[in-house]
Amino acid sequence: MLLRTTILFALASTSAAFAPQISQQSVRADVALDMANGSKRKAALKTLGKVAGVAATFALATTGAPGAAHAAKKAVEVVETVDNTKKIITGGAAAVAAGFVGMKALGGSEGSGAKAQDFLEADPHWDQSTVPVNVYKNKSPFTGKVVSSKRIVGPKATGETCHIVIDHNGDFPYWEGQSWGVIAPGTREKDGKPHSVRLYSIASSRYGDDMTGNTGSLCVRRATYWDPELKADDPAKKGICSNFLCDTQAGDEVNMTGPAGKVMLMPEEDPTTDYIMVATGTGIAPYRGFIRRLFNEDTPAARAYKGEAWLFLGVANSDALLYDDEFQEAKGRFPENLRIDYALSREQNNSKGGKMYIQDKVEEYADEVFAKLENGAHIYFCGLKGMMPGIQTMLKGVAEKKGLDYDVWLKGMKKAKQWHVEVY
Repeated sequence: MLLRTTILFALASTSAAFAPQISQQSVRADVALDMANGSKRKAALKTLGKVAGVAATFALATTGAPGAAHAAKKAVEVVETVDNTKKIITGGAAAVAAGFVGMKALGGSEGSGAKAQDFLEADPHWDQSTVPVNVYKNKSPFTGKVVSSKRIVGPKATGETCHIVIDHNGDFPYWEGQSWGVIAPGTREKDGKPHSVRLYSIASSRYGDDMTGNTGSLCVRRATYWDPELKADDPAKKGICSNFLCDTQAGDEVNMTGPAGKVMLMPEEDPTTDYIMVATGTGIAPYRGFIRRLFNEDTPAARAYKGEAWLFLGVANSDALLYDDEFQEAKGRFPENLRIDYALSREQNNSKGGKMYIQDKVEEYADEVFAKLENGAHIYFCGLKGMMPGIQTMLKGVAEKKGLDYDVWLKGMKKAKQWHVEVY
């Protein structure tokens, strides 16, 4: 108990360094560990690792300090090796200090300990037999409460996209790749009936952005209609549900159904599986959940994963990129396992000199994409349904050049369950 108290005191003493610039700092906090020797020293390292595990997610989810999260994760990786004590301290002390703060914020204490990042896993973690589906239906929806709603695109983006965190108190479990249905309040003008359910892909892992298992996130673009005659948005034709969500504030209630769907789930039994993720706009949502699960969390799935996750995202311009800071940070830590390519239609040109759309960017790597698929990779498509004709035409053209019958090839992909499509 005294040793643990000493370590936590040392961790707290560095908490002032907990800031976004933390990744540039090298902080020493090895005083407590130097006080222990032998078995006590190893016990201290294990305690440090547990606290670091909290830091890894708390820092990333709540303060925008991904460097801290990485440092803490590295601390966990070497915590069993006594000779690496100095590596732990030099690389992650400030992040571990964040873990101390995070434990308090998450309701932890010296006596209670931190909840492991595996409490929502199946047994084994890749078993999909217990995936929750349609637990809450239209006639008896679940009522969640908004934690936060914020704009996540720059001023030059085409339209407004918001990231909305909803508290479900752990009573609405879901898996990465599933969707929530949302019922906007009020009734329809034409017949006075309740608004129809609108489905939104969940943009967080099953643990939520805060890793408590009590929240989930949505990525929503505000749907508006530009009237060319008025030269302004026509509020009478705006998207009811998307505008409701983008206008929510902390504390607002949201009626939800689901979770819906299994088509976008990740097959995790083989940890060497490659994932090719193709998205336009807010179709990025499920892939944010994938990337967080594979690279930002200390879960069995993340620890096991050895494949490559390859993200293709198509948007209009750089200001419209979604979650780029998170993705680039994860790529910096796992350059061999995470790959990112963007198609910016208003800033890039394709090989023919035209605008760069998502199908053009995928075509640049067609040989590699087809090779991966032949080797068992899974490919996902999510976004506006208008993306698929261009994708299909491009893939068919590439297949024909390779001497493949596209229809037969595609049938084989679907039969092997390597082909995942969710468009709207």
